Amino acid sequence: MDYKILAPSKVAGSVCLPLSKSISNRALIISALSGREIDSCDVAKCDDTDAMLNALSDKGAKEVNIGAAGTAMRFLTAYYSVQQGREVVLDGSERMRHRPIKVLVDALRECGADIEYVGEEGFPPLRIKGARLQANKIKIPGNISSQYISAILMISPLIEGLTQVSLTGEVISRPYIDMTLSLMRKSGVETHWNGNDIVFEKNACYKPKAFAVEGDWSAASYWFEIVSLLPESLITLHHLFTPQASVQGDSAVAKIFEQLGVMLITGGSGSDIMVDSNELKVVKSLNIDLCETPDLAQTVVVTACVLEIPFHITGLQTLKIKETDRIEALRTQLLKMGYVLTVGDDLSLSWDGTKCKCDDVIAINTFDDHRMAMAFAPVAAKFPGIIIKDIEVVSKSYPRYWNELRNAGFTLEEVR
Repeated sequence: MDYKILAPSKVAGSVCLPLSKSISNRALIISALSGREIDSCDVAKCDDTDAMLNALSDKGAKEVNIGAAGTAMRFLTAYYSVQQGREVVLDGSERMRHRPIKVLVDALRECGADIEYVGEEGFPPLRIKGARLQANKIKIPGNISSQYISAILMISPLIEGLTQVSLTGEVISRPYIDMTLSLMRKSGVETHWNGNDIVFEKNACYKPKAFAVEGDWSAASYWFEIVSLLPESLITLHHLFTPQASVQGDSAVAKIFEQLGVMLITGGSGSDIMVDSNELKVVKSLNIDLCETPDLAQTVVVTACVLEIPFHITGLQTLKIKETDRIEALRTQLLKMGYVLTVGDDLSLSWDGTKCKCDDVIAINTFDDHRMAMAFAPVAAKFPGIIIKDIEVVSKSYPRYWNELRNAGFTLEEVR
């Protein structure tokens, strides 16, 4: 289904954000490893978390298909590798079969994991036979998806003799690694950073522990975008921890959007947060590195273009292996709106103000990527009647997104 979207002149009200799927999926794996069951009411309600819940609850399944849930693919690859006596074929959607997993499989095999590629070498599906893993140290590149690193970290207490995980080269998306370590610490596994090495305390083991899952800062980013594009707007975001209290790296969106005309005006740990328009603070150009928060890229790039703020954004290397090639997706879809972006050799994205004629009817392809749909929908504030295609993709992380837009005053018309 496709939607044509019209925006109100301003937004004033409150939004119930989904719980963080990043925290939820980590909590589910750690709880399963520690022998504690998590009630489905305590975690995010979205496709990615549903895939993880279904996989972990069916303890006898021989084949597990997680669809498009990349987090579940990485985390479950590691999880099943330590489930001694169990054999599972782990598969996903057609897109998932083209998302690389070799770096994680190689690292696990070095510890003794029994993993075979069912199809193309380096990609799912995988046949995993649970085994007794052993290692003193594990080396893994730091400039890859942090989900590979988090997957290994979470099973580390079950790898005999493991003292540290060493990240080689540049470390990107570190806030996601720190989120994993924080949740592990809450379940009894102490670690510390020593340069690029993550060192484990001796005899570390999990202890069953209840988790409190925060509201999702990634989902909040689209409301920061809406406030930025609709002056005089004021939105209350419920159950969102302040950036200082949150374990989510994407809470950095608050600081980034200070440059795009949005200010955080109140909040407290575990309470509601309000965001307000402040046009006086809008910068003339934007130069930022998103290597630690790549999931904010679509929100930031789209907002900057629509506000006509030239930018140079780096740290986007992992965007090519997400749900789609997000760099190319942003370039082609923003071109429909008249914005001519440049992709650098380092996979940076830039816009120097160059524009071309926009399409008469702007229809945004989402490429099975939830963040494409959610980042482009607010553009209706400047391009009334913009069409978002395949609107169902938001179920991956924010199923109520379209309902929340309606509640905020947006008009969504089905396009047939």
